[in-house]
Amino acid sequence: MGNQFIWQDRFSIGVDIIDREHKKLFSIMNRLLTFSEQEDKIQWVCQEGLKYFKDHAMKHFSEEEVYMASINYKGYESHRRVHDNFRKNTLPALERELMRTNYSKDAVSHFLSVCAGWLIGHTLTEDRAITGEGFSQWENLLPEEEELAVKQLIIYLVKDMFQLDTRLISDRYSGERFGKGIYFRMIYMNAKGEKWEIFTIHEEKLLLETVGKMMGNQSGKMSVIVMNACRYTIRQFVERILEHLPVANGFTLQDENLLSYEQFQKVFSKPQCSLLFDTGAGYFAYCAMAPHSLQEAGTSIVTENAVLEVSNYLKNNEKQNEPTSQKKILVIDDSDTALLAMKKLLGNDYRVTTANSGTAGIRCMTLDCPDLVLLDYEMPICDGVQVLQMIRAEKEFAQIPVFFLTARVDKNSITKVMPLRPEGYLIKNQQPADIKKNIDGYFRKKMA
Repeated sequence: MGNQFIWQDRFSIGVDIIDREHKKLFSIMNRLLTFSEQEDKIQWVCQEGLKYFKDHAMKHFSEEEVYMASINYKGYESHRRVHDNFRKNTLPALERELMRTNYSKDAVSHFLSVCAGWLIGHTLTEDRAITGEGFSQWENLLPEEEELAVKQLIIYLVKDMFQLDTRLISDRYSGERFGKGIYFRMIYMNAKGEKWEIFTIHEEKLLLETVGKMMGNQSGKMSVIVMNACRYTIRQFVERILEHLPVANGFTLQDENLLSYEQFQKVFSKPQCSLLFDTGAGYFAYCAMAPHSLQEAGTSIVTENAVLEVSNYLKNNEKQNEPTSQKKILVIDDSDTALLAMKKLLGNDYRVTTANSGTAGIRCMTLDCPDLVLLDYEMPICDGVQVLQMIRAEKEFAQIPVFFLTARVDKNSITKVMPLRPEGYLIKNQQPADIKKNIDGYFRKKMA
């Protein structure tokens, strides 16, 4: 993979027992990266290295959890659940991939990239939050047993209602676009005036395959009648979930909206529960938001305006998703300002999707493959080089062109990433018109 992870002072959180294990895990990753370059040692790297890395990671998790408990860290439970997700879900999935591919070079690269990205990201976010210097992205999660109950209940309900075998893809869905989406938002309130936001996001084809077919719809298009039937079906689906959650006792529906993807992005923030599922007939997500994050978005749908609002929503959604010759560009940058600027610069001529981290970018690529990726070189958690390593490690993404967005074009930086085949570099501090000119020129050349 051609990289080494250099320990930096900013990685230290000031707790010896945690910093010491972080350094050790960095050292283990470097040894694995070095050995992975040697073809004859690849299988040994994963068989022995995985065990070695896992043993130390588990030891680190245990010691960190003891420390958090000793200082009565208020984020202990959510932090422990992040550990559990890595040790019970991520690592076993990587192991299965290695076994299934007989330790192929791509699988080895994927294993190392995911572990390295997770280690760096976790060190700079969740671990730093222990000292009060940062914040946890998942600090408002439902209690673990309630989240598990929601997962199991959703899988059961989808099977019961639609005879679809559903599997959980992610229990940390971050709001990425997938397919031609329909975005429902329901607001529930109790007698104390406390509110919950519930979002369900469905691929349109899933709704047509289920509710649409039950109504005899064979057109393959969403009608106002089918859409209204979907609204009431989804509302009942959500309320069956809430019936089984003690925390939701006494909450009743107060407001309902249909959102565009852009509106959904504006109100999606720090979910208590955020799950992404694959039904085999299409994806869907279920998200519950904390009351304090409630924001206005969309028009309230009531009996008097339901037909008109649904009709307008379908027209707008169809227009946004109708076939287009526009190329798809994914911009990955940790700066919201930079993402907004790139979307404004390119949005008239290209279909632009944004992601504020490497992990979110990979998920976006999985759900909606772009024609070009613009990748920030100097992100603080998982930098552009590591993200490009992960992209190249995935067979489906390996040939996607990637331009680095960077303020530096020094020889060492360029040499380091040459084996990863970046398409080129765009200098951040040049004039926006020049950046767009370069992108336009790239696509013209490709089409020539």
